[in-house]
Amino acid sequence: MRYKQAFGSAVLLLAALIWGTTFVSQKSAADALLGPFTFNGIRFMLGCVVLLPLVLWQARRKPAEKPSVPAATQWRYGAVCGALVFVATNLQQFGLAQTSAGKSGFVTALYVVLVPVFGALLFGKRTGWNVWAAVVLAAGGLYLLCVQNGFSVQLGDALTFGCALVFAFQILTVDKASAFISGVWLSFMQFLTAGLLSLVCMALLEQPQWDVIMASAGQLLYAGVFSCGVAYTLQIVGQKHTDPTVASLLMSFEAVFAVLSGWLLLHERLSAREWIGCAVMLAAIVFAQLPLSSLPGKVESTLPDINNEENRV
Repeated sequence: MRYKQAFGSAVLLLAALIWGTTFVSQKSAADALLGPFTFNGIRFMLGCVVLLPLVLWQARRKPAEKPSVPAATQWRYGAVCGALVFVATNLQQFGLAQTSAGKSGFVTALYVVLVPVFGALLFGKRTGWNVWAAVVLAAGGLYLLCVQNGFSVQLGDALTFGCALVFAFQILTVDKASAFISGVWLSFMQFLTAGLLSLVCMALLEQPQWDVIMASAGQLLYAGVFSCGVAYTLQIVGQKHTDPTVASLLMSFEAVFAVLSGWLLLHERLSAREWIGCAVMLAAIVFAQLPLSSLPGKVESTLPDINNEENRV
């Protein structure tokens, strides 16, 4: 049993490593002047190709644990999730053109705190005091990380914060849809929707150049094959043997890996103030996911198991 738990934790940590280092691929593509819509359109279609065998294999098994719902309903939820992924990832990609991979990783990870906050404010769900404390910590960390010279916020950081907001809504939508749609199938549908929308915007708003696409082939393959396809599969395998709370904490390290990979591979440098901001935000992310049974004043937690059906991108 302990071996399986250790195996599950290791697999989830590997998935977080892939997702964190994907910010380097995204940043490199942005620096190479590959348009955001072009990058995301190609990466999501690659992700669909990788997931397609898993979708077909699961369809043959016909799992009985999910109630049958009309195909139109499944596609409708998949399209909504995909549209939200389309908005979030393109905000993120536009932001990366003007901020670092490490900062983007940490600001994006704020969705972990925003999900229960929106659940409480919009849907009346009860939320533990630790989440509200995490919001205060996250706000302080975000200020240290992104606000320079008083209240001057860089456009790239603001766009990335918008990405985190949209991802929070996407997670809440996935949480509802996962009650009757297979996670793999939902992932495939939302990648397909996000990919098609990005390709349409690419055709209308960008002028992709083949030589630039080929120069960014490595980044596209890593983001599409490994981030969308492989890491998601690892997540499914890892969560079978890991407690949801532990899984969430492991997934939090995506932000840490984003900073470390940006530092090691892109030679990005953070000031002492920004490092402190990262540490405070990481504390907020972890604190928001702590089991309330280990904290005084236990309150029912409504934080969705975001890693059970959520599809990272």
